[in-house]
Amino acid sequence: MAAPALLLLALLLPAGAWPGLPRRPCVHCCRPAWPPGPYARVSDRDLWRGDLWRGLPRVRPTIDIEILKGEKGEAGVRGRAGRSGKEGLPGARGLQGRKGQKGQVGPPGAACQRAYAAFSVGRREGLHSSDHFQAVPFDTELVNLDGAFDLAGGRFLCTVPGVYFLSLNVHTWNYKETYLHVMLNRRPAAVLYAQPSERSVMQAQSLMLLLAAGDAVWVRMFQRDRDNAIYGEHGDLYITFSGHLVKPAAEL
Repeated sequence: MAAPALLLLALLLPAGAWPGLPRRPCVHCCRPAWPPGPYARVSDRDLWRGDLWRGLPRVRPTIDIEILKGEKGEAGVRGRAGRSGKEGLPGARGLQGRKGQKGQVGPPGAACQRAYAAFSVGRREGLHSSDHFQAVPFDTELVNLDGAFDLAGGRFLCTVPGVYFLSLNVHTWNYKETYLHVMLNRRPAAVLYAQPSERSVMQAQSLMLLLAAGDAVWVRMFQRDRDNAIYGEHGDLYITFSGHLVKPAAEL
């Protein structure tokens, strides 16, 4: 009975509870206890001082930056614009784009204003020269746009500058000379001439002149040492002087 009771007491009591025995810390069989007690061997202390730590992996702590991140601050003041950079090289030409849609019809434009000028006059009565130079008056108006031709003075006054076509037609008088000038202001521009003959004939002269505004065109008789005359009668129109604008100066 005594032996089993002592065995049971040995199992239940801790090692330091036995009277008369010194207390000693529990030591694992795999490695010395930490910190080493006063009963630890010198080799165990040396192991904890450096030898053991050299073989263990080094642990580095990590910090979760999301935990330390604060709230978003306000936007700062916008800085000054930087200097312009150097101009780069031109790029390659791009592809041709698609044809665009047809645009809308625009508003109607102003009516085209064309310049017109024309005259055609005649003389039914014959005329003999009575002076060295004599202007030929006319008595019949066929066309006279804007009244630019003066019948009594026998002059066309240009109001629309440009190129004009002019023509003069007369009937000669038997045995008399016919000598006329188509005048531009005071300068002869063309001559209509017929020698004296026993037969009367129709004579014509035509030309083109560049007229400026204010220029005058008229017909002049020129008397030399012979009688100078043009034939006419009231029943028929033998003497005509005509002209019209071919192209205004604004279109030249």
